[in-house]
Amino acid sequence: MSNTVSAAANARFTKEQRLLTPAAFREVFDAPERKLHQSHLMAFVRTNDHGKPRVGMAITKRKVPTAVARNLIKRQIREHFRIKAHSLENKDIVFIVKKSIKDIDNKELKIK
Repeated sequence: MSNTVSAAANARFTKEQRLLTPAAFREVFDAPERKLHQSHLMAFVRTNDHGKPRVGMAITKRKVPTAVARNLIKRQIREHFRIKAHSLENKDIVFIVKKSIKDIDNKELKIK
């Protein structure tokens, strides 16, 4: 148990672990190897050549109208990615919100 705690404590979310350019997002959206569906989120996954996993988020105002809610979703995704990144393969992962999250409260959002 202490190994996972120390690994999580030492984990960083660096700029190299983010998808930054529209071209990088387009590569993942145009030819995903896998799509993962949940009730409110969807993930597009594609292998990359960068030697480490990277994550991107496309969370729109239309689906999540308030900045507070959008930032909460982004923080949750980043935190889970940061903790799990050491065990992930070299993949680019892009998360999108499929439908409005108005009916989800904060506790449920943190669990999902």
